[in-house]
Amino acid sequence: MNITQIRNATQLITYGGKRFLIDPLLAEKEAYPGFAGSVRAELRNPRTDLPVPLATLLAVDAVIVTHTHADHWDAAAAALIPTSMPVFVQNASDENLLRGQGFTHLCLLEECTAFGDITLSKTDGQHGPDEAYANPQLAARLGDACGVVFTHPQEKTLYLAGDTLWVPAVEVALRRYQPEVVVLNAGWAHIIGVGPIIMGAEEVFKTHRLVPQAQIVATHMEALNHCLLTRAALREYVDANQFGEQVFIPQDGEALTF
Repeated sequence: MNITQIRNATQLITYGGKRFLIDPLLAEKEAYPGFAGSVRAELRNPRTDLPVPLATLLAVDAVIVTHTHADHWDAAAAALIPTSMPVFVQNASDENLLRGQGFTHLCLLEECTAFGDITLSKTDGQHGPDEAYANPQLAARLGDACGVVFTHPQEKTLYLAGDTLWVPAVEVALRRYQPEVVVLNAGWAHIIGVGPIIMGAEEVFKTHRLVPQAQIVATHMEALNHCLLTRAALREYVDANQFGEQVFIPQDGEALTF
């Protein structure tokens, strides 16, 4: 497999002979205001430019949208991606949203979803702490977000955890699938009064302890106003804890092969 870090959670993944665009955030730098109610909301998003031409991002076999927050499926993606492109989504709500945007080849992710010889398995997560989901307004804002496990007879098992904290569902997925490559959204994004809504350095460590054989790819970093963990800080943390050889923290545009 080849994983090219694009920006935020956007990646190009070649797996089992297919090319996937993951969670496309395609707008120009600083096209959108910062997320209201989040830390450093005065900063505009995305914080960085796309590192590759748009044509490269659109030359794929399918798109996977783990959820439809604007940093994973933005207005530019909806406008630029061909509406006939196969797009995998997590639930009927997201399917209806994209159908309303004109997309005609929508596929609901399930426990075992086939795409050629590749099996895509939806996993659960939780995009914030329990206390936030007890508040109806916050729960609606955070919504649902999923992960995806890729399997193929000639490939290592790949687990994209998606936008989630360290919750039992993540442990279940790691124990069940025993992935050899794990992509973690590790930017430690914060909402005022709530705290982190995705993983950070400690959760990277927890992942390593549970699946020590896995190679971990940290993404969703340094591209949004509310992501507080930097690449340099994560590198210092994993090296200090002596598992840095298992952790990859790619720069935008950097490609990894496993």
